[in-house]
Amino acid sequence: MTATTAPTARLRAEDLTLSYDQRTVATSLGVVIPDHSFTVIIGPNACGKSTLLKALARMLRPTAGQVYLDGAAISSYRSREVARRLGLLPQSSTAPGGITVGDLVARGRYPHQRLLKQWTAQDEDAVIAAMRQTGVLELAHRPVDDLSGGQRQRVWLSMVLAQETSVLLLDEPTTYLDIAHQVEVLDLCADLHERKGHTIVAVLHDLNQACRYASHLVVMKAGGTIAAEGDPAAIMTAELVEDVFGLPCRIIDDPETGTPLMVPTAPKRRAMARTS
Repeated sequence: MTATTAPTARLRAEDLTLSYDQRTVATSLGVVIPDHSFTVIIGPNACGKSTLLKALARMLRPTAGQVYLDGAAISSYRSREVARRLGLLPQSSTAPGGITVGDLVARGRYPHQRLLKQWTAQDEDAVIAAMRQTGVLELAHRPVDDLSGGQRQRVWLSMVLAQETSVLLLDEPTTYLDIAHQVEVLDLCADLHERKGHTIVAVLHDLNQACRYASHLVVMKAGGTIAAEGDPAAIMTAELVEDVFGLPCRIIDDPETGTPLMVPTAPKRRAMARTS
């Protein structure tokens, strides 16, 4: 399925064939990321969500097809230039032992450094602004190893923000976090999208979180195809969930946000026991 959004979007992919570990994950895959959107990619395990995100970030070279960034093939840019245009938060990030929060966030300035160029006031301002946006400025001198999972995820996001890119790609940013920290990180991403105008692309597993936070939803299914994409309120149906995930459910309105809320259908024996 090819996307129908205007082809002038900063980030898009056309006719991708993606392979991972010598296995073809997707063929003829096309997607357009709307500018200034909070785009969430969801789908069952092994459908190619993270593989697609890696291709969009130029971490994975397509077997066929092309990813375009700002009107040019992403493969035509030097690595440093790609890093000036988009930031990536990988699924698993490991900080060097003993490094402080401030030093780790400062590594986000790498794309702006030059050989023999000294650290500048602009670099310092960017690092402080990134830590302030994510609420970790007061942690600047603490070792990253001493932080909670939610705090560490905010620090990694700070490092990406220090790159000063307006396109952020986040690969399962809530993995291994408890529910409170999941909401904390996603609220922060929503704030960056709504108040700062960032274009955010995130891979998530939780369907209800995806519907609550996304302004644009991309639903992938087994075989690396796109089953549906668009405003969650417009595309999320019980039929879609059962087709993609094999899960019977009801779709109701989230009482807090009005966004689609997926409620799995209870087995008859359990439903009868509760009503008897």
